[in-house]
Amino acid sequence: MRVDLTMPSAPSDGSRLSLLLHDEALRVTRRQVAGDTVRVETVTGERQQLVDTTLTHDHVDIEHVPIGRVIDRMPDIRTEGDLTVIPVVEEVVVVERRLVLKEEIHMRRVRVSERHQQTVTLRHQEALVTRVHPGSGQDDRTASPSPDNHEETPHD
Repeated sequence: MRVDLTMPSAPSDGSRLSLLLHDEALRVTRRQVAGDTVRVETVTGERQQLVDTTLTHDHVDIEHVPIGRVIDRMPDIRTEGDLTVIPVVEEVVVVERRLVLKEEIHMRRVRVSERHQQTVTLRHQEALVTRVHPGSGQDDRTASPSPDNHEETPHD
């Protein structure tokens, strides 16, 4: 088969005449493909660490103070600063009955601070990430930095 085309005459101004022979169009689509598989594991480890701190506790000093004084009524328990005074009385039979303050118990609170050291076990976790490339069967394993390990890990 033969096709005859009549071409128009060339423009008189000297410009070229062009003819569109083929036109391309672009169409963009998306499709899902299998990518790398990523596996994340956590590993828990333990380490020994020395704890060095000051512990504070209270203890009570007790002192019996003999008094031996005759009194008319039962004295109240009293507090003088950090000292608590507890009266101890007894009845003594004489021709008449009298209250005699036999003694006082003086209790003083004493605060003691002392240095204390103890080794304790601390746990930490580390994440292991494994990336398996499809088709190759090879994997890249990277570990997240732990507080004790300040090394840099390679990144993709």
